[in-house]
Amino acid sequence: MKKSLRFVGLAAIAAIASMTLASCGASTNDASSGADVKSIKVVIAEYSPDHTSEFWKAFATKYEKKTGVKLNLQIISWNDLDQQSSTMVQSGNLPDILNQNAYASYAADDLLYNSDEVLDAATKADIIPAFVKSGTYDGKFYGMPDLSSARALFYNTDLFTKAGITAAPATWDEFTADAKKVQALGNGAVGYAQPLGPEEAQAEFAIWLFNNGGDFKADGKWTLNSPENIKTLEYMKSLSVTEKVTQNNPGHTNRTDGAFSLFEQGKAGMVVGFSPLQSALDTDFTSVKYAIAPMPSGDGAAAQTYGVTDYLMSFKKPGNQDAVKEFYKMYYAPDEINTWIKAEGFLPVTTSGLAEFSSDPKLKVYLDTLPNIHLTPTDDPEWDKIKLTIQQNIGLAVAPNGDPKKFLDDLQAQAEAGK
Repeated sequence: MKKSLRFVGLAAIAAIASMTLASCGASTNDASSGADVKSIKVVIAEYSPDHTSEFWKAFATKYEKKTGVKLNLQIISWNDLDQQSSTMVQSGNLPDILNQNAYASYAADDLLYNSDEVLDAATKADIIPAFVKSGTYDGKFYGMPDLSSARALFYNTDLFTKAGITAAPATWDEFTADAKKVQALGNGAVGYAQPLGPEEAQAEFAIWLFNNGGDFKADGKWTLNSPENIKTLEYMKSLSVTEKVTQNNPGHTNRTDGAFSLFEQGKAGMVVGFSPLQSALDTDFTSVKYAIAPMPSGDGAAAQTYGVTDYLMSFKKPGNQDAVKEFYKMYYAPDEINTWIKAEGFLPVTTSGLAEFSSDPKLKVYLDTLPNIHLTPTDDPEWDKIKLTIQQNIGLAVAPNGDPKKFLDDLQAQAEAGK
């Protein structure tokens, strides 16, 4: 997920809990819970340079002091995590705990512990049911959620005022028109900061296709090259190639160090963001005046929201079961998980976290759209590969010589072939 929402309330979680989320994990059956291990390898995604390392290093110290087991911590950029974690698994150098945003393929390969093997009853009962569902594959709960998020449209109110825009766009036509007005201001202004680089291109694609009646799957079948999805990607290409309202080279622009940076510098009129961006604007980039709105619609329907949850999956390895159990027990203690989520700016995934996130007014825009939230199909083992293809190649599809329809046709063929 990278970064996400800091705040959440009871109403929001009730809304999330009504959604259908699905994900997974699996196991190898050769791990013995009684054997001793002297260390476990924990691979964590870097959500922010300021907080991720600080929290997990402190956690590792407390874990070792309590258990006598060393926690070998490896923090990896989201830009590199998919490739490096895949290499670890393929080479047999399995982590004991892996923080990742997709895990169904590992479940299908029977590599992960399920909750019955590593979570005590109290810990499992505290996890919000929606996220238990998102972590469930083939009837068993494998994907232990660490945090969650939702997305919305951020816009620079100063640039909007200068451009004569009085309200956030509600349709794609309005969005294009507003982006053109901001772009016309000159002096480096960018109508829309569009991140289609490898960091999280699937998220950028997802929020636009969800707001045009599209989806990745329908009725259990892949619909990657549906007419709605093709129209969406063609529109996304038009923003940079035809309308010229984005920064140069969206296909090489990542979200956090590219699109967000443009918005934080006051150069971008609009960007899709979430609460970590909101937090950064409120604390570090206070000269940027902004507002948040639901996403504009391409099909005339109500605004849809893209949501994400990430996971702490655990691989079965000889002798590590007790160490993994203790890891989860410590992590899901309210003082630990809520500290982590607050520091990084995400939404909680436990009922015990609700009271600490329910009263913040900054949640309103997320709460308003949460009933229409959508997630990517992390419960399908093929999603890991589909996601990677999108991340690595969608930038080519929106380049001047790119072909959105061919890209999605090829993606559909890949999904149907299971390759």
